[in-house]
Amino acid sequence: MNFNENVRTQSVDRGLQSYMTSVFNMMASGLCLTGFVAFIVAHNIALANFIYGNFVMNLIVSFAPFVFVLIFSMKIGKMTAEAATTCFYVFSALMGVSLGFVFLVYTGTSIARVFFITAATFLSMSIYGYTTKKDLTGIGSFLIMGVFGIIIASLVNIFMRSSMLDFCISIIGVLLFTGLTAYDTQKAKYMYSTGLAGDTIKKMAIFSALNLYMDFINMFLYLLRLFGDRRD
Repeated sequence: MNFNENVRTQSVDRGLQSYMTSVFNMMASGLCLTGFVAFIVAHNIALANFIYGNFVMNLIVSFAPFVFVLIFSMKIGKMTAEAATTCFYVFSALMGVSLGFVFLVYTGTSIARVFFITAATFLSMSIYGYTTKKDLTGIGSFLIMGVFGIIIASLVNIFMRSSMLDFCISIIGVLLFTGLTAYDTQKAKYMYSTGLAGDTIKKMAIFSALNLYMDFINMFLYLLRLFGDRRD
């Protein structure tokens, strides 16, 4: 490798590291905002009763983040990077309102324990996705299909109320989002390698942060269903 090629390689490496750092920093800040809002909502008795004690409000709060993220995913291409950043944090706050029930249902000790298990698993799979030479595109497509499968199974189980099906869904959910963490990390890395710049690459970083944020949140929730200790 000659001098010029070496300089270009080092420049790309530094650029990629900076890009991936921005992705994970945004994801982490979104998680912090979600956790903070969820904690505040859960510990405000009047607000918690209004949100979770009212069927209509509970329904709205449960589905609003997912409707928001679908619209956000479709419209991000037409947004500025600043608008996309604002939408990401609005979504993170909405998720916090939606997930406040976690602090009401599970003990603080088990929430902390599952959070660290999730963080360790997420970090391991992100490192794998970043470093592996294997193309995970085919696996990612299969995993995404699996996510739609467990969503349908979860909706069916609302009526069946099968504890065994719920247990199976939780295990499959953990496996799916563990795999998606590696896939979405690799996809974020490949997005940078396409040579996009300016506002476009900033929006791709935000979109990548959103994908990884959703992987972490879903992995955490499924692990909580398996290992969380419920309050008496």
